[in-house]
Amino acid sequence: GSFMLVNTSGRFAGQKAHLLLPHLKENDTHCIDFHYYISSKSGSSPGTLNVYVKVNDGPIGNPVWNTSTTGTWNRAELAISTFWPNFYQVVFEVVTSGHPGYVAIDEVKVLGHPCTKTPHFLRLQSVEVNAGQFATFQCTANGKLSPSDRLWLQGIYVRDAPLKNIKVFNVRRFVALFNVVNATKRDAGNYRCMIRTEGGVGVSNYAELIVKEPPVPIAPPQLSSVGATYLWIQLNANSINGDGPIVQREVEYRTSSGSWYDIQPVDSTSYKIGHLDPDTEYEISVLLTRPGEGGTGSPGPALKTRTKCADPMRGPRKLEVVEIKSRQITICWEPFGYNVTRCHRYNLTVHYRYQAGGQEQVREEVSWDTESSHPQHTITNLSPYTNVSIKLVLMNPEGRKESQELVVQTDEDVPSAVPLESIQGSTFEEKIFLQWREPAQTYGVITLYEV
Repeated sequence: GSFMLVNTSGRFAGQKAHLLLPHLKENDTHCIDFHYYISSKSGSSPGTLNVYVKVNDGPIGNPVWNTSTTGTWNRAELAISTFWPNFYQVVFEVVTSGHPGYVAIDEVKVLGHPCTKTPHFLRLQSVEVNAGQFATFQCTANGKLSPSDRLWLQGIYVRDAPLKNIKVFNVRRFVALFNVVNATKRDAGNYRCMIRTEGGVGVSNYAELIVKEPPVPIAPPQLSSVGATYLWIQLNANSINGDGPIVQREVEYRTSSGSWYDIQPVDSTSYKIGHLDPDTEYEISVLLTRPGEGGTGSPGPALKTRTKCADPMRGPRKLEVVEIKSRQITICWEPFGYNVTRCHRYNLTVHYRYQAGGQEQVREEVSWDTESSHPQHTITNLSPYTNVSIKLVLMNPEGRKESQELVVQTDEDVPSAVPLESIQGSTFEEKIFLQWREPAQTYGVITLYEV
């Protein structure tokens, strides 16, 4: 057995003395047993006795056991479950307080059987979680659990985790569960199970908490082709921030204005998004998922793109006459919206034709009154008493649709004068016989000439 005696008299606070045991590599459960003694004449503690268990020559970590008060020789056990091929080293440390006295360690023994007062842990398994999730460590131990025992999960370079709950299977076996909540990359590292009993301390092997970041594409998807109701995209999601492997890909797409959105699972590198609205801007991004709870990353950068216009659904309906005059006609029609135009850019033209001077005249003019709830248009500069054929044409960049044709006759109007040079008189004894040509513009049926 090893022996260490520290006289703290004349020492200022914070000085340290160390006793290092040889490296141990154990294939089976065993126990380290030691006696310790702390005394002072003043009644103030001369110092603190810390015990460390250093694994594979790694960092010394935090103390697994410590004490600063005893008046007699006491015995403590270390139930260390660091199994072959790993090795470990026990380090005893005395830190002086500045008060005179003695701290002693004696009869340090490595016993080939389990500790009698302290449970032994079974091998602790590593845990992998996605960032933001709960990581649960299961510390299974052989031995009896007492109400005064303290259990915790000790981290190396990372925060300790508190006990969540304990399941007792029988008098010789229990499981303690520990949660590292909302795990981040900062919580990743090595942890071990700890139990402090009245008789000593139990220490498990170190297990690793691996925290994976859900994957997020670095670049937005790429556009392959555009239709009125579909978009072909390349996912473009080979370069990622975060961790793989990728087990699921989804396409999220939403309208740039409004709150509508949808998510579709995708099993290839290109995808056709269908059933879209024509002439509408969409934002498309890719969601990637790695294994495990919470493995879906946030959406990658968005591709902003617009669908094409579609051919109008139909022409304007219910073309009717509001008012007929001799030289103008006012027409109206049923109002229509985007569901008919299938495009936000369109125009509506009034096409009309009539006979004038033996020739067919064909005209068209743009109607601006398309947003109104009672749309109408007045055609002017017509000839009186003339048949006019009218139709509306709805056009967008992708096509055109016509209304049915309406034939309307303008009202009659005052005829023009009889041409003066055409009036000829033949005189007789008792009468004058007159004849003349029709007016150049009759503007209707002439019912009477007055002389």
